[in-house]
Amino acid sequence: QIQLVESGGGSVQAGGSLRLSCAATGNTHARFYCMSWFRQAPEKEREEVASIYVDADGSGSPYYADSVKGRGTISGDTATMTIHLQMDSVKSDDTAIYYCAYARRVGGCPSVPRDYHYWGQGTQVTVSS
Repeated sequence: QIQLVESGGGSVQAGGSLRLSCAATGNTHARFYCMSWFRQAPEKEREEVASIYVDADGSGSPYYADSVKGRGTISGDTATMTIHLQMDSVKSDDTAIYYCAYARRVGGCPSVPRDYHYWGQGTQVTVSS
């Protein structure tokens, strides 16, 4: 089993920045895995925001959805199994519950929620104008 705990959500003014963190514990050992951020706004489907694919040599490959490309930075620490999402120039469309997800995967990170087996409880981000 793997447990994921997000932190760092809250209220932020439009144009500001936010930083989310996710720590994974439990049976996280894998040669290839993904840790990703998804978000879900009211009455919308859960969508991928950013992900990082870690391969056997420990190197990570980031991916960003178009909605955050240029504004978001995903980073991670394989020793502590922690990832972070830094988002700058936030706007009202970024208001959502942000979820951390984990999947063992070879070849890259899946972009659909059903392909992830482990999820955090979510953290609310509210952007005010």
